[in-house]
Amino acid sequence: MTEHLVPPDILIVDDIPDNIRLLSSMLVEHGYRVRKVVNGERALKAIALQLPDLILLDIRMPDLDGYEVCARLKASDITKKIPIIFISAADDVFDKVKGFGVGGADYITKPFEPIEVVARVEQQLAMRRCQQQLFAKNQQLATQNIQLQQEIKQRQQTERRLKVFVHAVSHDLRNPVTGISLLLQSYLKNTTVDVVLDRQTVETMLDSCTRQLQLIDSLVETQLLETSRYPLNLQPISLHALTSRILKNWEPMLTKSQVVVAYRIAADLPLINADAEQLWRVFENLIGNAVKYNPSGFMLTLDALVDANKKMLRVIVADNGVGIPKTECASLFDLYVRGTNSVRRPGTGLGLYICRQIVEAHGGQIGVVGDLGQGASFWFTLPLMLNQPQA
Repeated sequence: MTEHLVPPDILIVDDIPDNIRLLSSMLVEHGYRVRKVVNGERALKAIALQLPDLILLDIRMPDLDGYEVCARLKASDITKKIPIIFISAADDVFDKVKGFGVGGADYITKPFEPIEVVARVEQQLAMRRCQQQLFAKNQQLATQNIQLQQEIKQRQQTERRLKVFVHAVSHDLRNPVTGISLLLQSYLKNTTVDVVLDRQTVETMLDSCTRQLQLIDSLVETQLLETSRYPLNLQPISLHALTSRILKNWEPMLTKSQVVVAYRIAADLPLINADAEQLWRVFENLIGNAVKYNPSGFMLTLDALVDANKKMLRVIVADNGVGIPKTECASLFDLYVRGTNSVRRPGTGLGLYICRQIVEAHGGQIGVVGDLGQGASFWFTLPLMLNQPQA
């Protein structure tokens, strides 16, 4: 027998005590652990208590013969892999065929030849060890495959987030840079001598540069762009004051596109609980899209209404331009989705996705109402500050 830390456990099932004693002495002499039972019912109980490594099973037994015992063992996931060697007094071909048919692994006949018995036992145990090693290896490979799939998924998610981050940086930095560029171009176009900038223009340019730096910091902090992790710096904010600053920064681009602004956000609206920097990004995306996808001379409307029942402020950014097909309104806020009217214009399909992430991170909702030729009305809700200051 090959050396083992724990000797293999062999169960002998035979209704003739002399056969049991003979087989037991052969196997014990070669270092095996042996258990003995005298009928099929006891065999099933012994196996249920402790699984053997191998079973020597007599065919001809009263009440429950070896074929039935083997069939029951092979029908169970727990015991079906235990090798079974049938033993019988008759060297009958029919018995052998039937034994193999119910799941027997080998067959030995009486009278026993010790060398043959030990050889067949060792062969079956060696095959059993190989099967167990193969099973363990397959389990290990399956575990490693699961880990590899998880690593691949995590890498794909990381690559996706990085792609979104890079696009977000390029997308959101474009508007403040464009504003400064248009402002400088207007000065150079209107003079042939040295350019002298007034204080208000310098302050506007400085504000735009500050916005760019804040935006870069914000993008680095929020590169995952996922609502559940989106960090917000919530503070009491006057929507009127915020949007007034935004329109001031957008003045060069709105002037260039001859946009007529209908500004209806009242100064006495209740304060909202929001992140001013992130809301600036929402307005820039919505206003920027209106300028990008509409012809010059359209009307841009900014409005806000209080929904006291829901303790929310409903903000509206609308235009009377080319509009959006109704069938596309629901999907516009998905990642990298662009409307059919925008396919010939540069863009990433990221802006409205960013808007949705920011609004939902605030606990609000965002949507759009529109149709072709009837303009587009984007709306989103923001929570009111719970404790409003007394007038």
